[in-house]
Amino acid sequence: MLVAIDNSEFRYLPAQAEALGVPLPPVTRQELTLPDGRSLSALRFGDEPPRVTLLHGAGLNAHTWDTTALALGLPVLAIDLAGHGDSSWRDDADYTAHPLAEDVAVALGTWTQRPQLLVGQSLGGLTAAALASAHPDLVSGVVIVDITPGIDPSAGPAALRQFYEGPTDFATRDELVDKAIALGFGGSRPDTERGVFLNTRVRTDGRVEWKHHFAHLAAAALAAHGPDSAASPGLLRETGWDDLAGVRAPLTVVRATRGFVSEQDAADLQRRIPAARLITVDATHNVQETAPAELAALIAATAPR
Repeated sequence: MLVAIDNSEFRYLPAQAEALGVPLPPVTRQELTLPDGRSLSALRFGDEPPRVTLLHGAGLNAHTWDTTALALGLPVLAIDLAGHGDSSWRDDADYTAHPLAEDVAVALGTWTQRPQLLVGQSLGGLTAAALASAHPDLVSGVVIVDITPGIDPSAGPAALRQFYEGPTDFATRDELVDKAIALGFGGSRPDTERGVFLNTRVRTDGRVEWKHHFAHLAAAALAAHGPDSAASPGLLRETGWDDLAGVRAPLTVVRATRGFVSEQDAADLQRRIPAARLITVDATHNVQETAPAELAALIAATAPR
């Protein structure tokens, strides 16, 4: 399904740039038709060819990176993964890392002119590892934000299951804002309101629903099979150690103190992938929203000149 683009999507950017004390770069919506006819959509920050490509987590979209991208001040491409934002839903509903990575590979071959620093949060991090392993020529470095293939599903992802269990439509966006804040997602209320606005649409009957396919699939699976359903946000549990081991570019993993990756998960990562650099920041799982300046500084220090 192709979601119509809301032309008001950029209305928050001037205030965000002003709050950061940075200039507002040109920001445009990019659209690409994939070989199978689906559409892939992205945001491009700046006029120069992108140097950094940002991949969001499950249930989010490219706008989750807005504040981080503005603080970064580099030419950036932020992609709506399949089934999210303004990108088409997949008929097979396969939103695991490998098919998502192949879409991104096509996009990088079209929209970029140099190997990219891939920055992926949560599901986007697993996707970045899969892409870097399969297409090393497209990648100059990888930053994975608050995810490992061995993440404990009884910790952070349990909150994610609560977030996506039904209903999938609401009377107002405020209902979703309240739910997100109660479960520890997002930052301040204005920031969460912005995120909910950019990730929902109003149906013809006046009800508000998520734009992304994942919420609808997760809610249906949870209703049918309960909280241990493999079709729930178990996307985050996908086995990806081979992908991480196959990354030849410099690899950084960011752990959020109030996120999904425990200290035990981090130790497991360092044991399995000793070349990975591990950095801990004080943030929730959505680091790009709750510690954007710190994350931007880390990305800037990692990005190739």
